[in-house]
Amino acid sequence: MKVTVKLFASLRKFGPDEQVIELPENATIENAIDSLHIPKTALLRIVNGAHRSAKQTLKNGDELALFPPIAGGQRRISGSCLI
Repeated sequence: MKVTVKLFASLRKFGPDEQVIELPENATIENAIDSLHIPKTALLRIVNGAHRSAKQTLKNGDELALFPPIAGGQRRISGSCLI
């Protein structure tokens, strides 16, 4: 089956921004990530516009968008106060 993969930000070093890859039937997002030799880190995985887990099975014609971890979170401004 064919799946369109879009790579964003620092993940672009693993291939073109957008590419079509061949995967076996019942392949998962994790299989697609492995086929692109992307390290197993905390990735944001979007399939056809919806967030999905790495174990999600892909279908022919799906669009998989991959984003690296996003910086941010809590920061200390004084003492123990977190915002």
